[in-house]
Amino acid sequence: MTRSATETDLGRTRRARRIGRVLAETHPDAHCELNHANPLELAVATILSAQCTDKKVNEVTPKLFARYPTAADYAGADRGELEELIRPTGFYRNKTSSLIQLGQALVERYDGEVPGRLVDLVTLPGIGRKTANVILGNAFDVPGITVDTHFQRLVQRWRLTTETDPVKIEHAIGAMFPKRDWTMLSHRIIFHGRRVCHARKPACGACTLATLCPSYDTGPTEPAAAAKLLKGPRARDLAVAAGVDPDLVPVQAVRAEVP
Repeated sequence: MTRSATETDLGRTRRARRIGRVLAETHPDAHCELNHANPLELAVATILSAQCTDKKVNEVTPKLFARYPTAADYAGADRGELEELIRPTGFYRNKTSSLIQLGQALVERYDGEVPGRLVDLVTLPGIGRKTANVILGNAFDVPGITVDTHFQRLVQRWRLTTETDPVKIEHAIGAMFPKRDWTMLSHRIIFHGRRVCHARKPACGACTLATLCPSYDTGPTEPAAAAKLLKGPRARDLAVAAGVDPDLVPVQAVRAEVP
């Protein structure tokens, strides 16, 4: 479908909120996919997730968290040992530096505790605004919008903003939704991007947002072809939600690793 270039700001906001409501119905299981038990663990996991899947991070962190339960443990970590533990996540030398420096900064400036304010978090090694919003939203219940690659791709496909800078995207989308919805909205958009609206070939013909999306037909619109592109353990539920025969979803799609 196409959207008029003359869509008003109010019309765009109303469409954005309809998209938000549909996403809530489509992805009732949306959540932070990085396993953690406290703010420090989430901060560490988020740093490790750069250029790495959440699944791989979750495979690495149980041993890591057991070995380094406090900020002081990271501050005093043996570099070689830490590198070896996180090697599977890639860029392990840079990430090791970030984790050691993060531990040192937390010990020196915050008594070893992860602060719960954006202004403080973004001053810490390895933590930018995106990571800070992940920590705030999921460890402190402070609403935040996480503009990762999936989020940015989808809001631009939906033409909710023409901004390309992540901070400007965050503010533009945040203005369209109640603040209380920001964290869950981020999870739902990211879930949709990982499972339905893929970068190269979105499953347009098996998408619950088809009637609201100005980029519909970027991917295959024929249900049989689109259903094969759905991913994850709920792939068949996603097909049903879009009015597509779940039997069109192959077994390998249900078992596929979510990127």
